[in-house]
Amino acid sequence: MRIILDTNFLLLPDRFGVDIFSELERVVGGSYEVFTIEPVMRELRGLAREKGKDAGAAKVGLQLVEKMDVKTLKTRESDADKAILELARKEGFVVATQDIELRKKTRARGGKVIYLRAKQYLVLV
Repeated sequence: MRIILDTNFLLLPDRFGVDIFSELERVVGGSYEVFTIEPVMRELRGLAREKGKDAGAAKVGLQLVEKMDVKTLKTRESDADKAILELARKEGFVVATQDIELRKKTRARGGKVIYLRAKQYLVLV
């Protein structure tokens, strides 16, 4: 299974204290690869330069991407959501996001989504 991480998903560890990688192992129950895309990395770097709670969460997200060896894919699309939807549709990626609209669009196109429920654990639908 190939999973693509959205920006807001990478903010979860700092915001809610959830270990997204051990939760991914639990939810997937098998082998998987984790990816993100250049537009997500740009968003994280931008947030990390700002002030406020999102800056700290973005820094943690950037550290996790590096520490957990998350592969970053280049895309032609500069809009993160559009690029993620395209990867999900064309290449069968499972989308890991908290974005309700992105979840709805992914599911409407027959894709699978992983998201945080009850601020504690991940679910795959």
